Amino acid sequence: MEPIYNFDGQVALVTGGASGMGLATAQAFAESGAAVALIDVDKEALHGETEKLTSAGHTVIGITCDVSDEDQVSNAVARVLERFGRLDFAFNNAGIQIPPADAADEEGDAFDRVQRVNLRGVWACMKHELRHMRTRGSGAIVNNSSLGGLVGQAQRGSYHSAKHGVIGLTKSAAIEYADRGIRINAICPGVVDTPMVSAMLKVQGDALREIIGQQPIGRLGHPSEIAAAVLWLCSPGASFVIGAALPVDGGFTA
Repeated sequence: MEPIYNFDGQVALVTGGASGMGLATAQAFAESGAAVALIDVDKEALHGETEKLTSAGHTVIGITCDVSDEDQVSNAVARVLERFGRLDFAFNNAGIQIPPADAADEEGDAFDRVQRVNLRGVWACMKHELRHMRTRGSGAIVNNSSLGGLVGQAQRGSYHSAKHGVIGLTKSAAIEYADRGIRINAICPGVVDTPMVSAMLKVQGDALREIIGQQPIGRLGHPSEIAAAVLWLCSPGASFVIGAALPVDGGFTA
């Protein structure tokens, strides 16, 4: 049975909110009564999903934003505050994946691109979210790391280094803001059935069988299972959880 949360009167921001784990989390927040800001770089998908949620009776705005650009992030958070007057929850989820590469052969531009989105993007979002939350003395932030933030993997150095960095950012900020009424945690999803994973599998033919074989649970994760973890971390039920890097990975890192 899914837990039921009451987030009436509260506001959630979700980056990478137009698909996959972000969209599932935005839907879960909306169904729990929160007003939701969907943040995504994909303008067309963002418009479509915002319309769907609005048509279903939820209070939602969509904001186009590239999280690797701090000015865009600052403007996006300002628009959320202008529209709703507050920000209670944030799921900093936006991220990218690139093809695997030998550590000796990977191009610097590819490495930098992953860091800009997956690490610097989380840093920029958290920075501007905290600027508001610290004035109110309350809030909950969940940063999306990965099982790649907990372990290494051959030919994935750029991605895993960024995701390890997300955990470092999370823990440091969590300590800094723990006594100011703001809880900051990270989740570390395993391999989840999202559009990004589907695209990756199309160019890596045998990868799906190998990935499923590595999952003790014997299947891929569902975006709704990640959303459930995010909402719990934002809820009063996780009031004593601070600076955690929570694996949601079907047992992979066990």
